Amino acid sequence: MSDQKLTISTSPFLKDAATTPGIMWKVVFSLLPVVIASSYYFGVGALVTTAVAIISCVLTEWFFSPRSAYSISDGSGVITGILLAMTLPPGFPLWMTFIGGIVAIGMGKTIWGGLGQNIFNPALLGRAFLQAAFPTAITTWNLPDGAFLDVQASQLAMPFMQSQADVVSSATPLAVMKFDKVETNTWDLLTGNIGGSLGETCGILLILAMVYLISVKIIKWQIPVSILLTVGILSLVFYLLDANNYPSPQFMILSGGLLIGAVYMATDLVTSPITPSGLWIYGIGIGILVVLIRLWGGLPEGVMYAILLMNAATPLINRYTAVRTYGYKK
Repeated sequence: MSDQKLTISTSPFLKDAATTPGIMWKVVFSLLPVVIASSYYFGVGALVTTAVAIISCVLTEWFFSPRSAYSISDGSGVITGILLAMTLPPGFPLWMTFIGGIVAIGMGKTIWGGLGQNIFNPALLGRAFLQAAFPTAITTWNLPDGAFLDVQASQLAMPFMQSQADVVSSATPLAVMKFDKVETNTWDLLTGNIGGSLGETCGILLILAMVYLISVKIIKWQIPVSILLTVGILSLVFYLLDANNYPSPQFMILSGGLLIGAVYMATDLVTSPITPSGLWIYGIGIGILVVLIRLWGGLPEGVMYAILLMNAATPLINRYTAVRTYGYKK
């Protein structure tokens, strides 16, 4: 008779080495080059903005769950802080950044029940609040000036007070294209020598980050691929119809927040679909909305609204694209 014993336990029987903290900190690691690039172009002020956003998110996380160190150590609050900072313009007042972090965690995550329960991407929800509350400050841009050690006076403005402008405001590539019909050089879009939010300027780093996250299976490749393909194909159609009024596909893909949105925000495991066909529907929907808003909307950019709208549609997508259970027939 065999001496081997049969061990019986409750499900799940399949185990994965991946953990929530492990996934989160890998995403943080992939964001570090983007943060470094933002500080290279926009100075130490970019690092200060990032630090304030992280502190705000982590403190808010701790305030709502002071007895749970896990909610802080898992890295989710750090990711939200970094992503929020990367969507903000250089010179954005730090007190506004702090409020954005509170809203991102408080209203974008904790109010829904915490990690894994939120419907909308927390960083984008925080950014949407800031755009609604402070539209002038969040649409004030400046070009990289190479002054690494300079902190803009607007960042240090007192709460609810306006500082005197210390830089000349400039338009982003999307705004220049929308209102002046002038397209920015592709190389500048790839390298990041342009005006824009802190983390959306360097296309090369964001593409490399996408490849890394897909290779380590942190994000589902169908989402960024479907978004970029949809934007590229639709843009090509309009560009071929009227190249004088519509931007080229490469410009539409590399400009604005499309890359950082497609790689980091749209692929959020909690707010994106879980079904195979749902991933494609979700990504295609985001791509269509981005093109529609950019070409015919009142704002030059539409990535934030496109992702948030499709976040809201995710439960419906999951319901109607659910995979049939084996052995079950309707």
